[in-house]
Amino acid sequence: MKKLFAWLVLGLCMGCTVKTPDTPVKVELYNRESLKITGLNKLIIQDIAKDTANHFESLVPVYRMPADTDLKNYQPMQPGHYQLKDSALIFTPDTPFSGHQTYFVRYYQYGGDNTIWAFIKGKKSPGKLPYTDLIFKP
Repeated sequence: MKKLFAWLVLGLCMGCTVKTPDTPVKVELYNRESLKITGLNKLIIQDIAKDTANHFESLVPVYRMPADTDLKNYQPMQPGHYQLKDSALIFTPDTPFSGHQTYFVRYYQYGGDNTIWAFIKGKKSPGKLPYTDLIFKP
């Protein structure tokens, strides 16, 4: 019985990981017409940059904030293009940001605590990717 318990504990601990503190993701206006996004995971950025299409909108899409914030999940993405500059990601919209409009960047948190414990504790659920909304106003 003790042997079975020892194997069970060992098996569960193999799924344990040590969390390292992440750099906080920040957004700020850049050159009055673009948005500078910093603090993103460098490995993920480099991996996306290898793709010829540079699908950075899958990591940090930009949206207009609706008047009714309950409708945030139903907004179309702000069209524009992304450029990798040093360790920052620069987003330039197709149409300039409006000074009277509030926007948000939805940062999808790929990676991180992907252990079985994250699912058991309810921090993650299958098919749902955690995200953080970063609100800004030009």
